[in-house]
Amino acid sequence: MISKSAAARATVYGYPRQGPNRELKKAIEGYWKGRVGADALQDTAAALRRDTWRTLAEAGVHDVPTGDFSLYDHVLDTTVMVGAIPDRHRAAVAANRLDGYFAMARGTADAAPLEMTKWFDTNYHYLVPELGPDTVFTADPTRQAGELREALALGLSARPVLVGPVTYLLLAKPAPGADPGFQPLTLLDRLLPVYAEVLADLRAAGAEWVQLDEPALVQDRTPAELNAAARAYRDLGTLTDRPQLLVASYFDRLGEALPVLAKSPVDGLALDFTGPAAANLDDLAAAGGLPGKRLVAGVVDGRNVWINDLAASLTTLGTLLGLADRVDVAASCSLLHVPLDATAERDVDPQIARWLAFARQKTTEIVTLARGLTHGTGAITAELAANRADLGSRAGSAITHDPAVRARAASVTDAHTHRSHPYPERAAAQRAHLGLPLLPTTTIGSFPQTTALRTARADLRAGRIGEAAYEERIEAEIREVISFQEKTGLDVLVHGEPERDDMVQYFAERLTGYLATRHGWVQSYGTRYVRPPILAGDISRPEPMTVRWTRYAQSLTPRPVKGMLTGPVTMLAWSFVRDDQPLAETARQVALALRDEVADLEAAGTSVIQVDEPALRETLPLRAARHAEYLAWATAAFRLTTGGVRPDTQIHTHMCYAEFGDILRAIDDLDADVISLEAARSHMRVADELAGAGYPREVGPGVYDIHSPRVPGKGEVGALLRKALEAIPAERLWVNPDCGLKTRGWSEVRAALENLVGAAREVRGEVSGA
Repeated sequence: MISKSAAARATVYGYPRQGPNRELKKAIEGYWKGRVGADALQDTAAALRRDTWRTLAEAGVHDVPTGDFSLYDHVLDTTVMVGAIPDRHRAAVAANRLDGYFAMARGTADAAPLEMTKWFDTNYHYLVPELGPDTVFTADPTRQAGELREALALGLSARPVLVGPVTYLLLAKPAPGADPGFQPLTLLDRLLPVYAEVLADLRAAGAEWVQLDEPALVQDRTPAELNAAARAYRDLGTLTDRPQLLVASYFDRLGEALPVLAKSPVDGLALDFTGPAAANLDDLAAAGGLPGKRLVAGVVDGRNVWINDLAASLTTLGTLLGLADRVDVAASCSLLHVPLDATAERDVDPQIARWLAFARQKTTEIVTLARGLTHGTGAITAELAANRADLGSRAGSAITHDPAVRARAASVTDAHTHRSHPYPERAAAQRAHLGLPLLPTTTIGSFPQTTALRTARADLRAGRIGEAAYEERIEAEIREVISFQEKTGLDVLVHGEPERDDMVQYFAERLTGYLATRHGWVQSYGTRYVRPPILAGDISRPEPMTVRWTRYAQSLTPRPVKGMLTGPVTMLAWSFVRDDQPLAETARQVALALRDEVADLEAAGTSVIQVDEPALRETLPLRAARHAEYLAWATAAFRLTTGGVRPDTQIHTHMCYAEFGDILRAIDDLDADVISLEAARSHMRVADELAGAGYPREVGPGVYDIHSPRVPGKGEVGALLRKALEAIPAERLWVNPDCGLKTRGWSEVRAALENLVGAAREVRGEVSGA
């Protein structure tokens, strides 16, 4: 029985932005295409914010978050707030604030966009700030103060949420032209007065509390970085003209940063108490608690979709009561990372549906826990009983325990995770078998997903067309894609993946143990939303998943066509994965299912098979102490997928939009024959990193940034290739885009790939002396 406390408040740090029917995505893309005006776009955004705040308040949330809503990315919003506009975009921002904002995100014909990378170990992407020694910060909290006033005008209690100054600088990179060794954190003393001005403006607008998010402090930090955090919150905490400050961290334990923040003159801390961050409980007790401060306890997992164990969370909250002046209840992080409402999934098996909690259900859990913490467990007896029954249903379900799958996984030996021949022998066999030219050209897999393709899939689901008519449409698209690639002169072709709406969901729908949603959209970046499948049980493959389409594409051309699969780590990382067994065990089950698919592709005559692992880096634990264990099972799962093929079958893998430098050893351990990586926005940095690490295999650093509508010219592509050749020998260099082409239009793709092939031919001639 938890003793009663002062009234605990329920709150959240952020909420899904898109609206129940992705209204924000449609409005923004309509604006880009000229079909929606700026005022209409802003009206849609304002309406979505109002609906979210009212929903949260009606559910029982005390102070709703403001400032978490964004038209593209909250880190980009922070860049605007502190005036750190890159020089190449200043004129556009000055001419039209909204268009300039989107230009920084997407680029223009004349100015490249900001680099994009993963937000810590999530699948959300942020736009990386570019800072240099000459950067001048200026406060511009127009949007943040305006949204606060909107919420207050509705009669709500509201708390602005901002990216904290230390995290903002630690996430930044040196601006073009700056010394590559420049450390943006050295700008802290220049940035803090701007934050002070923002805080004063928010107080004047009516803010009682402001939340400053510092998730970068949960990573391993140097003494200098910890000292910077101490200085930042000493200076901000001692301001006289400020609201009360709540410093939030999430995704892992604060570790060495916890006593730094606990001793600072801020008014409260928000800590994560889920997963590895559960260690914050013991760390907080060891630090002497937070006397005189508010603690917001993140006890509901904000990154996964499973129901909370209410009794266990109440036990944690009860322990925390003695460690802070006041304890409030929240999710572990922003609810941006989960879908909106589980009740919209009417096709889900009712047994599984009772195990699920999306953003709205998690909000209810938070409010329930706050009520139980305030009034005792007697106040939530019915909720606790229902929760116990739902947890028991999941634990005892046959869905979560398949004896055949478990027996096969247990029989895996080390021999299953290694190729039969070493790489030099494989490389020679593959060159002889494939007969590719120097600097071979290819794409990453997907081609544009047209309206006609989406309509065909929707018609099939709705029963307006039959399977035969749908397959005819897919075959027609494959014919067009193969014909275009042949005419353009690409060397290794792809079928274009017209049958796939998502690289993970497609496979999830064909594997037992997975659950696909219809409305479970989650933002990946900008207007790109994905529906991560839910990995609910043990995994197996009932029948081949890709062979039919790959075989058909290969029948149309004498050139090799890649078989395209999504790797086991990415299948986990881009799903809502089960939390009732170790990730390594789940990865092994998925790898065995994919191994069967690889074997069937090879038997069907596929000579090049790509197993994408773009999530290998993003799933890396935030603390170095757990890296080795994770990378051991992650690379073993990849090798288990690919280890059974012949030496003359070429295995490719692909990664994108991550910092690769700290997983170079793991990239080598994958033992793939060819790896393609994002490199265009980062100006071939990864090529230098691989060369410095002595990477011995073939590499395709991307030369076409597909997340921007810009079409790179042949000269631009050629310049990137020549830069790559400074690090990678020509006999090991491939030419390809950064990523799949699904999100681009055909007009952009045609022009860009023609330039890519033309540049490759030109540089090939230079290298070969032809």
